[in-house]
Amino acid sequence: MDSSGNQEVRDRWERKRWASFAENLDQVAASNPFQQAHVSSLRDRNQWFELGDFINACPFTTKEDLARDREENNPYGTNLTFPISEYKKCNQTSGTRGRPMTWMDTIEDWRWMLGNWDRVLEAAGVQSGSRCYFAFSFGPFLGFWTAYDAATQRGCICIPGGGQSTQNRLHTILDQQAEYLFCTPTYAKRLTGVAEENGVDLSRHGLKAMIVAGETGGSLLPLREQIIGSWGNGLHIHDHYGMTEVGPVAYETPGYRGGLRIILDSYFPEVIDPDSTDPVGEGEQGELVLTTLGRVGCPVFRYRTGDLVQAKSGTDEMGLPTFDLLGGILGRVDDMVVVRGVNLYPSAIDAILAKFPEILEYQVVFTNHSSMVEVEIRVEVRDDISRQLEQVLQEAFSLRIPVTVMEKGSLPRPEMKANRWIKSK
Repeated sequence: MDSSGNQEVRDRWERKRWASFAENLDQVAASNPFQQAHVSSLRDRNQWFELGDFINACPFTTKEDLARDREENNPYGTNLTFPISEYKKCNQTSGTRGRPMTWMDTIEDWRWMLGNWDRVLEAAGVQSGSRCYFAFSFGPFLGFWTAYDAATQRGCICIPGGGQSTQNRLHTILDQQAEYLFCTPTYAKRLTGVAEENGVDLSRHGLKAMIVAGETGGSLLPLREQIIGSWGNGLHIHDHYGMTEVGPVAYETPGYRGGLRIILDSYFPEVIDPDSTDPVGEGEQGELVLTTLGRVGCPVFRYRTGDLVQAKSGTDEMGLPTFDLLGGILGRVDDMVVVRGVNLYPSAIDAILAKFPEILEYQVVFTNHSSMVEVEIRVEVRDDISRQLEQVLQEAFSLRIPVTVMEKGSLPRPEMKANRWIKSK
């Protein structure tokens, strides 16, 4: 297809996307109290003719905005487009940063999210009849609930792993010859560690791929290689990104090398400077901002996710636009800590520690001494590599970071999101 044909395809797709979103805006403007107050320009929506017009008129939405609304209008807040009787699904944010927020969905919005997850499953090669194992507690936060339902709808054999120990999960994965494993990157590594500790032979596995989500690290090549090496060749890892506030957002960029591709049919992404809120240039690092295009019952517009990304726009084989996050989610805006003039992010530390297979678990601990921030890394290791690790950290950051070897089993082993970035008060 020539360039003029590509442009015609993109224009037709963009018109369809805007028409669908504009219809949703009419519903939101008519009956959603939160959005009526927060986006006062909704009354001028008849003057908007494309998504760019909406974006120019719409303010950012922050987690604090949503949390305040829920506190003042307990328990569900006012970001509800329909009567409460229309909402059939209730989840909550994980609460890793602040108090968990409840999130309500209608059946129509739930189906919209399942459609997004179906794109993730398709990209990972999941077929009808595939055996899918979900190493997930099935607690109240959204997590892999939508993945489980989407896989069921796709015709897969879905095996829940809630309430099982890690060792029991390993045996189930092996005994039932699961083909696709759904878990966080942290838990994928933990599974291999428990297998080694208990003499579980992983060579008889039937896994084709792991679909990891819930935290940063899913696109980190050293970590991916470590996990794949423990299970054996022939296994792929697919990163995925989503949030309770917005739903399932992105799937692994084609090629099995990490990175995320945002589902542009369902989301309008922006990348901004977290301080000035100005758009950043192509390929520059900034904060990801998302607008949900199809979640009508509890929408978020221009939501500041707090996630750091480096984006690249392009075109796929069908001539449609793409929006890729190079290296996946790079970190959190509020996770940066300045130590003696050096900016430290979890992703930068993770990238170094992932190169050391001797490390079983770790924490990065920050303390304040006489108004100075100090950092220490605590590790559980097979063999003492603390001096070697300190040298590598010194070379990477031009900063002396002491490494303390902890007793095996003393650091927490999270099932879902890991909290390894500890800031003392």
